[in-house]
Amino acid sequence: MDNLAGKKCVPCRGGDPILTDAQIAELKPFVPLWQIKEVDGVKRLERVYKLKNFAEALALTNQIGAIAEEEDHHPLIVTEWGKVTVQWWTHKIRGLHQNDFIMAAKTDGLADTSHQ
Repeated sequence: MDNLAGKKCVPCRGGDPILTDAQIAELKPFVPLWQIKEVDGVKRLERVYKLKNFAEALALTNQIGAIAEEEDHHPLIVTEWGKVTVQWWTHKIRGLHQNDFIMAAKTDGLADTSHQ
């Protein structure tokens, strides 16, 4: 589990279980800057990236969109001047799946190398 960013998302079916609190606690140290947020009873991972300007925020948004398409796993992204807010969760199961932690790690990799 050491390199979440190097893993691929696995197709998730509607019947897959959401992660338990214990499983979330095991994965959370791999993405320490992400927060667990609950929206309408659904747990999500959320991180806000601070950037220098709108152009950098838009560039990061586009890079996240590209990896989301590649992995067929799509986040909520809010792009503002100097800020990008990203939320990962698995819509089909209405909660967190290992894929969300994989994508959070991949997102951190983009931000750390390109924009931070």
